[in-house]
Amino acid sequence: MKVVRLNESGIANFAGWIETVKAGGAIQAPLSLLTDPAATEPLGVELEVEARTFANRFEAAEYLHTRFTAAGLTDVERDRGLWAWLSLFYFGAVCPASKGGVRKPGALARHVSEPGNFQRYYRHLLAGPYRIYRAHRENPKRAFALLCQPLEAPGDVVEQLASRQEVVTNPGILALATKLYVDTTTHRLKRGAGGKSSGSARRLTDVIEQFDLTWDLYASTGDELAAVMPKEFAKFLK
Repeated sequence: MKVVRLNESGIANFAGWIETVKAGGAIQAPLSLLTDPAATEPLGVELEVEARTFANRFEAAEYLHTRFTAAGLTDVERDRGLWAWLSLFYFGAVCPASKGGVRKPGALARHVSEPGNFQRYYRHLLAGPYRIYRAHRENPKRAFALLCQPLEAPGDVVEQLASRQEVVTNPGILALATKLYVDTTTHRLKRGAGGKSSGSARRLTDVIEQFDLTWDLYASTGDELAAVMPKEFAKFLK
């Protein structure tokens, strides 16, 4: 389908529908907005996407990055209308209905991006993983700890690490997080990666803050950081 962007009216209608769903209202997505001239505006380039599902955040980010690059579209992080259009188009993937037909969209920031608010921008279910993928596009697998989750359920590891710009942009730290928390057999997070237990991502941010006082973390590799981690992280490094 040809991609356009939602204009302010379209975004308002989409946001209003999400609030209706959260209140227990109709769950049928307003897909007519995707092609409504009164709710959209041209993107300026020829971009096509296909209706599909994604195995995880990495697959979604990789797909969008490939499509954007092929279309010559690179500066999209702040394009609120584009991300709103994509969120609506892929709403079945980012907010699948339960067996009983119930959708739980959660906070509006998960579907309508807030590019000027870093505290919430990373929560967008499509723009968030895309931004991480693109920032590490020369080796996106090092950021897999933030991209291996289901698209609709980022979870605590993403919440703890992606919310900190000094962490999410640092190649060594993300390589460390992936080394610590991703099971290389299942390609999923290890048990205990989230939450408040010892060695969790929450604890990792505390340790990184301490390291940052004395070390140049942008000059450190994931293996170098792993070698100096406190004993509480040893169970994740086995």
